[in-house]
Amino acid sequence: MPHFIYILQSLKDNKYYIGETHDVEARLAFHNAGKQRSTKNRIPFKLILVEEFDNRILALAREKQIKSWKGGGVFKKLIFGI
Repeated sequence: MPHFIYILQSLKDNKYYIGETHDVEARLAFHNAGKQRSTKNRIPFKLILVEEFDNRILALAREKQIKSWKGGGVFKKLIFGI
């Protein structure tokens, strides 16, 4: 089953959230419904980036890598394509 990493941007504070899922649309709806404790005060969110992987292990490794870049130049390059 394919898995995905996704990056959301809060329309309230413009900050980013990076996560992993097997159903991106359902996960976006979950966040925007305020059901995720860590993001409920920052809704609504828009989807910024999605990457697909063959399995969860690969997706989690990529999620960890992107989180290590958060706020830096490499993260901005990923988001803005600079």
